[in-house]
Amino acid sequence: MLTQKSELGAWGEKLACEYLVEKGYRVLEINAKEKWGELDIVAQARDKTLVFVEVKTVTRQQKTSDKPQETRYGEVSAESQMTSAKIRKFKTAASLYAGSHQELINDKKGWRLDVIAITKNGDNCDIRHYENI
Repeated sequence: MLTQKSELGAWGEKLACEYLVEKGYRVLEINAKEKWGELDIVAQARDKTLVFVEVKTVTRQQKTSDKPQETRYGEVSAESQMTSAKIRKFKTAASLYAGSHQELINDKKGWRLDVIAITKNGDNCDIRHYENI
């Protein structure tokens, strides 16, 4: 059974994939699940770098600031969901995936970790892409 949170997450991942394709990325896998964890998106950048993307999506009723990290009291930004523990887990999952998929790694470019933060505000949304976190 899907929850509102999982539906929002799936919506955000779909939007992130569309965004990446528009930017010239090739999406290789979505929700890559292994015993070591899950990766939201595995993609290849235009320059052939293997890119692991963590997608964080939040919803907000009204915009309170032009700065994405500023929110009303009690609201959480998408970026703030990337705690140090989640970043460690993300790095571990990406490293293990890369180790078992050497054929996807360009020797000169390697791989990197990106975060796409999405804030849904009514019918509008704000997408922020952080490369090589």
